[in-house]
Amino acid sequence: MSTADYIPGACNIGKGEIRQRQIVALVGLVLSISTLVTLVSTDAPRGARLAIFIPLAVASIGWVQSRRKFCLAYGFMGTFNFGKLGQLSRVADSASRAADRKTALSILFQAGAYALIVTALIYVIPF
Repeated sequence: MSTADYIPGACNIGKGEIRQRQIVALVGLVLSISTLVTLVSTDAPRGARLAIFIPLAVASIGWVQSRRKFCLAYGFMGTFNFGKLGQLSRVADSASRAADRKTALSILFQAGAYALIVTALIYVIPF
C-alpha cells in the first residue's frame, strides 16, 4: 500500500480495486440486458420495466467508480487501498475524510442519475 498514491477526494483505489469495479460494471450490464430481454420477450407490463433500475444502478456505480478511480464505500468509511484487495488503510485527517465523503456522494448521485435516465428511457420507449 502506498499512501503516496492516495489523493483526497480524487483517487482512493489502485489497479486491482479498479479492475473489481470494472467487473461489477460488466456484471450489472449483463444483468440489465438480460432483464430487458426478459421483460420484452415475456410482454411484461410497462410498470415491470422499472425493475431494470437495480441492475442499471449496479452497472453505473461500478462504471463511475472505475472511471474516477474512487470507491464510494471507501470514501464513506474513510479508507483507501492501493495494495492487495482487502488491505485497507485509514485516512489520517478529517479534511481528507470530508473530501472523500463529498466525492462518494457525487459518485452516488451521478451513477443514480445515469441509472434513472436509462430506466426512464426504457419505460417510455414502446416495445
